[in-house]
Amino acid sequence: MANAHRHKLRGIRGISDETWDAFDEATKAALTDRSSPLRQTIDWYLRRPGAKLPERPPAGQWSEAPKE
Repeated sequence: MANAHRHKLRGIRGISDETWDAFDEATKAALTDRSSPLRQTIDWYLRRPGAKLPERPPAGQWSEAPKE
């Protein structure tokens, strides 16, 4: 199929649009996509051998607390 993804789509609930957009900006600043740090965090959480938390970008406008 032309637009079929290689991996199954996983949904994450309970994240505001503001937080998700800020995460997108931060990952772009780190020259990566959103999936990579999420996968790294999951592997670390599961205590997989060699897993480490992802490197974070320097603080930016996304570092502000979301508006309630």
